[in-house]
Amino acid sequence: MIFPKLKVLRSHGTQYIPDLERVELTEEFRGRPELTETGDRGDLERAARRCPAGALSAAPFALDLGRCMFCGECARMAPRNIRFTNDYRIGSPTREGLVLRPGDTRVAFPEEAVRPEVRRFFGRALQLREVCAGGDASVEMELGATGNVNFDFGRFGVGFTASPRHADGVVVSGPVTRNMAEALEICYDAVPDPRILVACGTEACSGGLYAESRAVDRTFFDRHTPDLWLPGVPTHPMTFIDGMMTLLGMKRRTQC
Repeated sequence: MIFPKLKVLRSHGTQYIPDLERVELTEEFRGRPELTETGDRGDLERAARRCPAGALSAAPFALDLGRCMFCGECARMAPRNIRFTNDYRIGSPTREGLVLRPGDTRVAFPEEAVRPEVRRFFGRALQLREVCAGGDASVEMELGATGNVNFDFGRFGVGFTASPRHADGVVVSGPVTRNMAEALEICYDAVPDPRILVACGTEACSGGLYAESRAVDRTFFDRHTPDLWLPGVPTHPMTFIDGMMTLLGMKRRTQC
């Protein structure tokens, strides 16, 4: 019977997000951190020594989101200096833009850093090929969620395709292991010009915990510069959506 199914559907409530620009995540979500200078740096220095990925620096005081694991340990050890907010708007068109310092109220997105052809060719439709270059598939799960009934990012013409020949760009996740370095290069070369490149997840941005591993080969990023850097462990769907929309000119982010 159709009526019991309608009853279940009604009990689920509304899943669809009508306006992706007005999404507010739960307070428990660890997004952009706020850094505050204090006279005593003892806790901050201890937190910097504890940071598993070397993302936190005490002198000068800075936190590199491209290396941050978002574990929250630094905020627990130095609560007067570091507080994580629920701001998911943490993508940047430059690697340097991921480094936050005291006084920064948001991650800046300088318009001049975006290549003109990105918006000229892909402002209305974009198909991406995702490559897991040695990751744990957590980023892939979040990227898949961008197209589900909740976010429905496809309504803006952005989606994923299986073939690089049908793609406009590549989204890289994982630290890029030696076993995947050549495959990633082949995939990128197969995407026709003009194309975009997105580094998605902390591991893709810096190597994360595996940056110094002999099993990692990140020379791909020496040859190719991403158009968008998206930190996170894993990257939240809204971080990806906000970053892509800002990159493509569908929205603007006020700079610091």
